[in-house]
Formats: sequence, structure tokens, C-alpha cells
Amino acid sequence: MTRVTGPWITRQETQAVCLMLTAAGHQAYFVGGCVRNALLGQPVDDIDISTDARPERVMDLAAQAGLKAVPTGIDHGTITVVSGHIPHEITTFRKDVETDGRRAVVAFSDDLHDDALRRDFTMNALYADALGEVTDPVAGLADLTRGHVRFIEDPDRRIREDYLRILRFFRFYAWYGAPSTGADPDALGAIAANLDGLAQLSRERVGKEMLKLLAAKDPGMALSSMQITGVLSRLLPGAEARMIPVLVHMEEATGTAPEPLRRLAVLGGDEVAERLRLSRKDAQRLEQTRDAVQEMTAVGEVGYRWGAEIARDVVLIQAVLSEHPLSAQDLAAGAQGAGAVFPLKAADLMPAYGGPALGRMLKQLEAAWIASGFTLDRAALLTRADEAGPEADPEG
Repeated sequence: MTRVTGPWITRQETQAVCLMLTAAGHQAYFVGGCVRNALLGQPVDDIDISTDARPERVMDLAAQAGLKAVPTGIDHGTITVVSGHIPHEITTFRKDVETDGRRAVVAFSDDLHDDALRRDFTMNALYADALGEVTDPVAGLADLTRGHVRFIEDPDRRIREDYLRILRFFRFYAWYGAPSTGADPDALGAIAANLDGLAQLSRERVGKEMLKLLAAKDPGMALSSMQITGVLSRLLPGAEARMIPVLVHMEEATGTAPEPLRRLAVLGGDEVAERLRLSRKDAQRLEQTRDAVQEMTAVGEVGYRWGAEIARDVVLIQAVLSEHPLSAQDLAAGAQGAGAVFPLKAADLMPAYGGPALGRMLKQLEAAWIASGFTLDRAALLTRADEAGPEADPEG
């Protein structure tokens, strides 16, 4: 008998939610990510519970127990019950009645097995009762142990139910797949046969999945499989996965945490920010990183203008693309630039300079200061300004 353990399952607030259901004669099973991660010894963040109780019944039971119930997805059978400030997403057992590749029409069920069969991967259809005893209706435990990401029953049918599952497959392969096991060949075949379904997905959904995939410790094999099946070129024309393993090696060598946007910069591709509907902040960071790499901007200047994180990314990416040894000196220069403060203000050059000439001289002095490795001090810069004089301004 397999059990899951951890403070998340034994805490009073969570047990109270289970008791709310079981004391009324209903089933209550933890399911999905909380069970999967607990079995892998990984952190558990979200708690999902499956039950045979209908949504309205869950609402009533929560009220009787003095717990807050929010109908977050009541049409699909989901109620969020808050116990001790901890949200528990409770969903009635379901089975699919009709699907169109993006959304499903479901019917409620009293059978856990029905609920398991409508899920995507076997490792996501693991259930555990309030004591942690695991129920494994579709042989997901063996797949989880092997690091084998496998669709439940027919991969083609699972994909046609929701084409986002194509991207979820690669994300789960990046996070939980074992290199020795490799990507499931039946899944890859079904994915290659359903590429046209990707056009049904919103760019927001695609972007979220891609960023989650790229946050994995080593997404290299998953991205390579995406390229082989044709998924990568459909999503990001011009993208190339070949250099990702080199970047991952560089990250590990420097103790640098994974960063999706850094990896996205190495992947390349056309109109990436638009195709993935990146946030304005993420789109700006990606653009700054790619521009600095392409223009070979000095790392110290990158750090000064855009911060230490982007400077570090630029150093890593330049090392990957140039295939030159990683420079500790460049990493230090980026950090130095990020901490540098230009020692002059506009008022320091007045009244000798004014109008457009003032702005041009400040820009020239800032460039000289950056080129010096941020060593020119205020006095040296003012001397340069005095020696040049406003009359020397070529645009004055």
C-alpha cells in the first residue's frame, strides 16, 4: 500500500475539509498535483479534492461547517472551500459528454474511475484519501516512478478533447520526464498528427504553457521533441532548440537559477512577444536582452542601463552563442554596472550649457564614463565638459 505524507495533508484545516465531506457520507480524495508532488517529495502548493458530492451539496456542507465556500467554477462542478485561509478546490467527479478541442461539456458522476478517465496523463490521475492512502485507477504510479509521461488511454482522443494538452505534454515531460525513459512514442505520434489543432489555442494559453515549460530545470529534451514533432515551428517560427542544453550547462556551472525569458532569448524566433502574448514587462526584458546580445553591447553598460539580471543573462547567452568560455570578469562587470551611479546632473553643467547642447554633452560624458569602466569621477567629467565648451558642440 502506497501512502502520501506531508504537513499539507495532516494539517487541521485540510482535514476539516475532508471530514466535512466524509462525515456526510461522501467520498473525498486528494487528486492531481498535490498527490503527484507529494509522491515525488516536491512542494505541494495547490490542494485539489475530488468528491461524489454535487456542487450545491458542497456549498451546503461548507456552510454547516462554518467554512467559506466560493463557487469558482460551479458550472463545471468546482467549489473553492477556504479553511483557515487555505483554499481547497473541490470538484465533483465528472465525465466528458462532448468536447471540441478547447472546452468540454461534462456530466457529474458518482464513480472515481469516470473522473480518472477524463484526465490527461496517468501521473495526474492519482488519488489519495484523507489518511494518504493512494488509489491508482489508471496505473499512474508506475509511470510516475519511471518518469514516463503518458496520456490516459488513447493519446489521439485525449489531444482532440483539448489541444492545449499538446503543450502540457511537453511541459510535464520537461518537469517530470526521465531522460532514460524518453518521450512516449505514442504521444509524439498523436501530437504530430494533430498540429493543426494548435491554431485553436489562444496566444495567452500558449504563452503561459511555454513559460512554465521553460522554467523547468532542464527543458532541453522537451524542446527538442517539440522541434522534431513540428510543434515548435508552429508556435515560434524560426525558433531553434539546439543551444538550450548548452545554456542549461552554463546555468548549472554558475549556479544560476532557470529563467524562462533567458531561455526564450536563446530559442529565438520571430515576433515571440506577440505570439506568446507576453506581458509588457516580460516583452521589454526579452527585447532588451536580445538587442544587447545582437549589438554586442558592453556588459557593464547593460548592467547600468537594465540591471544585473539582464546583464547576467547577456553574459550567459553570449557565451552560449559564441562558444567561448564563460567569463567571470564579464559577470562581475555586469554587477558593477548595475550598482554604478552617474556622478553628474544637468545642473552641474549649467549655465555653460543649455538647451539641446546640455542634453548632448550629458550623453557624451555618460558614454565616456561608461567606457572608462565607471572610473571617471565628477571632477574629471566636469574638466572634460570645460575643455570641450559649448562652442565645440557639433550640432550647436
